[in-house]
Amino acid sequence: MTSPATLSAADQATDPTRWPLRLWGMLITLCIVLFLDGLDVSMIGVALPSIGAELDLSTSTLQWLVSGYILGYGGLLLLGGRTADLLGRRKVFLIALAVFAVASLVGGLVSDPALLIATRFIKGLAAAFTAPTGLSIITTTFAEGKARNKALSIYTVFGAGGYSMGLLFGGLMTGVGWRWTFLLPVPIAVAALIAAFALVPKDGKAEEGGHDLLGALLSTAGMLLLVYTVVTAPEVGWASGRTIGSFLAVIALFAAFVVTEQRVQHPLVRLGILRKASLVRASLAIIAVAGSYFSWQFIVTLYMQDTLEWSALKLAMALLPVGILVVGSAFFSEKLIDRFGTGPVIAVTMSVMAIGYLLFLRIDTAPGYFTVLLPAILLIGIGWVGFPAINVQATSGIDDDEQGLAAGVLQTSMQVGAAIVLAVTTAIVTSGGHGTTATPQEMLDTYRPGLEFAAGVTIVGALLALTVFLPRFRKPVEVAPVEAKVLEPVA
Repeated sequence: MTSPATLSAADQATDPTRWPLRLWGMLITLCIVLFLDGLDVSMIGVALPSIGAELDLSTSTLQWLVSGYILGYGGLLLLGGRTADLLGRRKVFLIALAVFAVASLVGGLVSDPALLIATRFIKGLAAAFTAPTGLSIITTTFAEGKARNKALSIYTVFGAGGYSMGLLFGGLMTGVGWRWTFLLPVPIAVAALIAAFALVPKDGKAEEGGHDLLGALLSTAGMLLLVYTVVTAPEVGWASGRTIGSFLAVIALFAAFVVTEQRVQHPLVRLGILRKASLVRASLAIIAVAGSYFSWQFIVTLYMQDTLEWSALKLAMALLPVGILVVGSAFFSEKLIDRFGTGPVIAVTMSVMAIGYLLFLRIDTAPGYFTVLLPAILLIGIGWVGFPAINVQATSGIDDDEQGLAAGVLQTSMQVGAAIVLAVTTAIVTSGGHGTTATPQEMLDTYRPGLEFAAGVTIVGALLALTVFLPRFRKPVEVAPVEAKVLEPVA
């Protein structure tokens, strides 16, 4: 199969964004798969109370339905991109997408909590291969410049749209039955698989090199054990031998990972890249944004549906403004970055997000939507407007041959950091304890410390952004043309 990107010399000279139908078909197929990633995360979030009620799952177990996915995604994201380079992008993309479809089907059929969590983890693993592979197919198919920028912009909108529509579909599907939130992606993934088989060009000569399987295993095991330790600590005791032993094991795993990366011939992460201050700052910012939001949405979903007895659809519609702002940011964030620079955009949006969380703390057992909830939700959504600026900041000053690595480190930080913040939030909430007969006020008192922690995470991130980024605002800000590395807004 020849590349669908073949254009006539005249077309390339006059308008590089005029693409044949076959090329459009390939791009839309890749976008649909990215759309599925965002759809899957937000749909499950809305369905959590229904899943917990039917399967009798505790709060700490429910959080694994979120953490399992994002840990699988973040844990093997860097390995996924490297595997595509070595084994072939088309081959890796098709296999990973097939695994995603099968895991979605199995998740919709099983009732055992362990199997359900396992399917979520496997779907995260599959997304860890489809996301970087799909991006690399785009960047190697579309020529640098207007054509690639247009393709990446479309790709971004689909990723953001998946999250936004996932809230709506999650409410609709949960109304029918929570299992449909698992089953809905199956036919979409199968259709995308058939289209990708026909439209994605065959792989050329693969790159030479090797995998860092040991590094991937050590890092993923360390992250899983860390989240497990934090979540179970309130039950077994923070000072218990089991908790202390688990934390020591986590330290040992991460130490072994560092040693491995220093010695292996083809490391998963070149540790020297972490000396780039812009990448470290961007990673801390995205941990604060994603970690606080995932934790906030987790608590709000449980409180609104379980305690205040909101329907899943009502909750989804209430939170939909966040998704709309995420989608909208794909259209105007580039102009904000060009006008003000990445630093001020990050600092302002994170500060606004922190204010939104603080306003949300006014919530009571009968919150008015337009007076209490909506103002806070809109401000929290503005925090995601700064996501593209964080992305650009992460890859600023990075050599061309390590742009992909920097983008991968940022995405990994987002996914893993969010899982850890969510684990801490869950531990804080479960430490309070509550019974099935607790009053709405008692439930709110139990959840409030978790909401305060989520707000605190964002405040710390905002203060970091204000102290580091804003001093540059007085200087002329020039954003050098940087090839955008598109990342999913939520995972």
